[in-house]
Amino acid sequence: MNSEASPRTGHGGPLNIEPALKALAAALHGEGPAVELSVGPDGGLIVGHVETPGCDDAVAVVRTSGSTGAPKATLLTVESLAASSMATALRLKGEGQWLLALPVQFVAGIQVLVRSLFAGTRPWVMDMSSGFTPEAFTAAALELTDKIRFTSLVPTQLQRLLDQPSPETLAVLRRFNAVLLGGAPASPALLAAARDAGVRVVTTYGSAETSGGCVYDGYPLEGVSVRVAEDGRILLGGDTVAAGYIEAPDEETGTFFEEDGVRWYRTSDLGSIDDDGRLTVLGRADDVIITGGVKVSAGHVQERLEQDDAVAAAFVAGVPSAEWGQAVAAYVALAPDRGAAAEAGPGQEAGDPAVALQQRWQQELGVLAPKTVRTAPALRMLPNGKPDRLAMTAELSTQHGGK
Repeated sequence: MNSEASPRTGHGGPLNIEPALKALAAALHGEGPAVELSVGPDGGLIVGHVETPGCDDAVAVVRTSGSTGAPKATLLTVESLAASSMATALRLKGEGQWLLALPVQFVAGIQVLVRSLFAGTRPWVMDMSSGFTPEAFTAAALELTDKIRFTSLVPTQLQRLLDQPSPETLAVLRRFNAVLLGGAPASPALLAAARDAGVRVVTTYGSAETSGGCVYDGYPLEGVSVRVAEDGRILLGGDTVAAGYIEAPDEETGTFFEEDGVRWYRTSDLGSIDDDGRLTVLGRADDVIITGGVKVSAGHVQERLEQDDAVAAAFVAGVPSAEWGQAVAAYVALAPDRGAAAEAGPGQEAGDPAVALQQRWQQELGVLAPKTVRTAPALRMLPNGKPDRLAMTAELSTQHGGK
């Protein structure tokens, strides 16, 4: 892979995305090789050029998040990106100016650039050299000049923006025609807080394999098909589906397949579709924990834990256990200023919210209650804003100790 570095603008400051826009535009017009973006050790953007034998209309190579294993190099084409951009504009009722507030090397970040190129608008880049802060987001949003404005966020970012927001932050959030929210499930409490604040949030579901989000607020975009297989897995089909992985042909992975002229992607998620055609994501196919012979859904337990006032977010996994085979374990991000909700009771270790929460959940949830609880100010996250499932599971396994 050939590559060239693109420095940040100024000392620190936002990424210089001009070389990326130029390379993506050339690839979209069939005048350049596929593009893979990455960030170097100094924080500068690296624009890579990838050879894609057998795929002449390749535009971008995007690495999956790697939240559950080694990242895969997903190949996105002119057709898949054009279909995604057009369907997004139709659902959002227009094209406009985008604010880039996510890592540009992942699919949600690249889509901000691609949608801007198709719309003929200029994206603005948030300065994340010091991390994601409400102040930096607000300053970047104030630079947008178009009347129609969009941005993409992950739930952790939106939570941070709505936690005791300044009047300026609320004002800029309300100016967005839509705030696309994806990358991880958003809790009902967060969505309710956004609605109460007057923020127009659109939840999205999809992945690099589908050119980003292709199901908005539970309903597929124009040209996207959704169905649930016999094993409960969600299948996504249509023109937004990627050409496949560079490392392995389709016949080796079984992840992509064609049926009656439609290209499909087999996800790792379980779901259901109601009579109105609305998709509900029920959790990952691999999130079933068998503990003491009882099947427990990690996603269901996570949802129950996040209903607790002391909890801002939770991650639930099964860890090896000599007694139970697998034990339910929870990595919990405590809600700000909610320490009193997790205070220790009689006979509990003072100042240890994990003990208090574990005992309370044992009484409320019974067999569903986690046998190991680890508390922290925030969940462990990957650079693209998704929970770092592997890292948190490893920590929980160590804490549980196999007992």
